[in-house]
Amino acid sequence: MQMDRYALTAGIALRQDLGAAAGTDAASLVTTGASLVAIHNWTFLLGQTLMPGVNALLLGYLMYRSRLVPRVIPVLGLIGAPLLITATIATLFGLNEQVSVWSAIATLPVAVWELSLGVWLVVKGFKPSPITAGMVAAGTSPAYRDVTA
Repeated sequence: MQMDRYALTAGIALRQDLGAAAGTDAASLVTTGASLVAIHNWTFLLGQTLMPGVNALLLGYLMYRSRLVPRVIPVLGLIGAPLLITATIATLFGLNEQVSVWSAIATLPVAVWELSLGVWLVVKGFKPSPITAGMVAAGTSPAYRDVTA
């Protein structure tokens, strides 16, 4: 129903802008409007649903390995990312609706991951890095101080 409304709006806009000048028929304008809506829906699905899953997978792995935040926070991202990616792929193949209970369940861990990481970094910040902590403990200076101009 939502797509029909967008297709109708796009078709009306195309008819008003191009119909009189180009002399095209209404059926081709509606088809063009429907194709624009389909491109919008696919772009939204890939950009706003798939990319946060990939982001959570990559950033969660880096945060888990570096131990800059408590391990529980990246684990939420590492659990939620495959769920979100799976739900997005199922939606791409028509096995699942974009707005459904299964999509909401798959989105919830990534939403909790993003919220908890943001709140943790605002309140506590990163833990000291083991790499820089070893440099300070050994008495060596960071590399950027050794460079002379």
